[in-house]
Amino acid sequence: MPAKIKNTLPPCRRQNPADAVSPWTSQAAAALTRKICATYADERGVNHLDGRNMPQSEEIIRILHHLLEILFPGYTGRDPVDRAGLEFTIGQHLNRVFHALTDQIERAFVYQCTLTRCTTGGCRRLAADTTLHLLEQLPKLREILKTDVQAAMDGDPAAKSQDEVIIAYPGLKAIAIQRLAHLLYQAEVPLISRVMGEYAHAITGIDIHPGAAIGHSLFIDHGTGVVIGETAVLGNQVKIYQGVTLGALSFPKDERGNIIKGAKRHPNLEDNVTIYAGATILGNITVGHDSVIGGNVWLTEAVPPHSRVTMAQPDLSIQTRSAAAKPGKPPRARK
Repeated sequence: MPAKIKNTLPPCRRQNPADAVSPWTSQAAAALTRKICATYADERGVNHLDGRNMPQSEEIIRILHHLLEILFPGYTGRDPVDRAGLEFTIGQHLNRVFHALTDQIERAFVYQCTLTRCTTGGCRRLAADTTLHLLEQLPKLREILKTDVQAAMDGDPAAKSQDEVIIAYPGLKAIAIQRLAHLLYQAEVPLISRVMGEYAHAITGIDIHPGAAIGHSLFIDHGTGVVIGETAVLGNQVKIYQGVTLGALSFPKDERGNIIKGAKRHPNLEDNVTIYAGATILGNITVGHDSVIGGNVWLTEAVPPHSRVTMAQPDLSIQTRSAAAKPGKPPRARK
């Protein structure tokens, strides 16, 4: 017979009956609930009470995926698409978007009315009209996105096909979402465009404010860390590499010291401008057409057309390592 295995676990301790009582009593729950609700009383609270629910982030993202299916049918793989059923498939997406987006835009308008104390009503019809206007822009938007895809093909020797650009390039995805969000921004729909923009930021690492005005044939190569501010204006055939910032140098303030919202504070890039990795361009300045801004440049003044702006060549120290070098003896340096 096999040897009996000795149980080395310590014997269970006899539990004190008082230890079995949970501290989560109805009295404790009620007291904590009252304390939390008391923090909702002031107007500085992080809450939204006495009104309809705000737009829903998850629903906005679902709508966004339907819109991307319309712009790039068949590329996400969510729905099989063939030419015979193309109109049926696109019609389904359009129908879903119209009803779902109208609901979310109505929520956004009602939210805005609570802030401005608007009592005119009519938010539902205005939401439906706004949604229809956005959907009517999709044919034109698809033509612009075709130029963005071609810009990636022309600007990146690693791009093997347009299919690869559409499926795999984060720059194109960020641009497509920004162009959709910009339509909502132009229609003065609160919140929804920002949700779309921050979703693109989260999945691509590229942060483009929905307010930025962007011409055709934009190419963002690699893209990680690119930031483009709300009032930036980009011309046609602009190329931007990773780590580029088009930001604000300072924020204009009113006589009370409060930031003035909506003031022009970001750069303008004219046509055919290239900005290399790590460059920072700040303020309401203009970079003239056909200019090149080199890597790691810090720029706060206007640049005329056909300019080339670069940093001074750094003073490098290159050291020669020798296998025969004695331990502790520094290698010989040359400049």
